[in-house]
This record gives sequence, C-alpha cells and structure tokens, in this order.
Amino acid sequence: MMIHSTTLSIGYLHKAKPIVVQKDLNLELAEAEMLALIGPNGCGKSTLLRTLSGLQAPLKGSVLVGDKELGKLSMQEKAALFALVLTEPVQIGYCTVNQLVSMGRYPHTGRFGRLNREDHRMVDKALERVHLSDLAQRPLTELSDGERQRAMVAKALAQDTPLIFLDEPTAHLDLSNKVELMVLLKDLARDTGKTVLLSTHELELALHLSDRIWLMKPQAGGIEAGTPSELIAQQSLQHIFKNDLFGFEPETGRVLIF
Repeated sequence: MMIHSTTLSIGYLHKAKPIVVQKDLNLELAEAEMLALIGPNGCGKSTLLRTLSGLQAPLKGSVLVGDKELGKLSMQEKAALFALVLTEPVQIGYCTVNQLVSMGRYPHTGRFGRLNREDHRMVDKALERVHLSDLAQRPLTELSDGERQRAMVAKALAQDTPLIFLDEPTAHLDLSNKVELMVLLKDLARDTGKTVLLSTHELELALHLSDRIWLMKPQAGGIEAGTPSELIAQQSLQHIFKNDLFGFEPETGRVLIF
C-alpha cells in the first residue's frame, strides 16, 4: 500500500490563523519498509504523523493512499488502512490489556463488534509478539509506562493494517526493550510487507534498523529523505544535530561523545 504526499503543508490553526510547521513536502512511503522520522524537538514530527494518518487535516496539498485521497476516506476505511500509536497516555476506565488489544480488531468485525476465533487468535499473537501474554488480564492502571506502551503496540499489531505509524514508540522503555521493539517493527515490515513509519529520538537504533530515514529540518526547512548510509555520507545528520559535545562516526553513524 503506497502512500505519498504532494506539496503538503502541515501545521495547526491558532485563533483561525494557520501556523505552518513544514511546507511543500513531497513524500513517498513504499510497501514492506521501515522508515524512521527523526529531527530536533518542535520541528513537526508528531504533526506529520497525525496528518498522514488522517487524524489532522493538512493546511495545503494532498495525501494519497494508493490512488485514493486520504481526506475523502471514511473513518472505517482509515481504520482498515492505518494503525496509529501516539505518545499520549491511554485514558480508559477499567480495561484489561486483553480488552485494549482486542479493540484493534473492531475494524474487521461485523456491525455488533463481536470477535470470532480468528480475531482472538490475532489478539493472542499480538500479545505474544510484545511479550505481554502473561499480563493479558491485568488492568491497564497496574501497568508500568513501558508495559502500557507495549500494549498499545500490540493493539496496532492486532489491527493488522498495511500501514503502522508510531510516535516515539520506545518512549519509557529501558534499553533492552527499546532494541527489542525496534527489531520487532523491522521484522514486521520485512516479513509481512507492512509499512512502518515511526518518529524517534533513538538515532543509533534508527540508523542501524531503518530501511530509510526522513530527516526533518527545523524552522519549516523541509525533509531530506535517504538511506542511513546516504545521509551519513552527505553529513546531513551532522548538520542538523550539530553540537560541540558529540558527533557521528562517518562509516557507521555511531554517536561519538567528545
């Protein structure tokens, strides 16, 4: 499922006045790839994810999913195409991990929202992939931040959409779980043909595991796209994240502390 934008401007309205965060973005996402969206704080990463998933309207331009304009799709159609994991904490009353992950199956159920055997199998599989099977019946209120984040990823996996967008999915996770989750997302794109787009501040993990990178520049400077090796060779990362305290190893992109 290909998604691309044409002369896309993103931002928000403040007192009915448009505030442009990024403009004239011509972007393309291919099938079976994991793409990392990186850039300084405040450059518009979350806004772009919300816009590409149809959660937020563009200020200008268009987003196409296949040959369909995103803005003309119904909520049901969007739910069948996109799974979106945001950084905001989940605010649901009494809800177990299993119940939360089961919500990901609702775009595939009938009008009464009943889960069949296949739906339950997909939920169990998603829980297993993020190592939450033993906590399936635990209330969300009793989870750590990291466990709750993994539960949200499991919900996205259970939704079984061709496009999965994640905003800082490794937030609140320890190093072991950060690596494990990033590897899981990489394998998901490679093995199932899904397109995974994630924003992250984990530069080294992004450079090692992403197929491509969107490097978002500050002050509406646009996005530079390329493979990790291309962006390293062009010193694009060094330019955007320039700092006297650290740099990037030219051959590998490894962060070096001076």
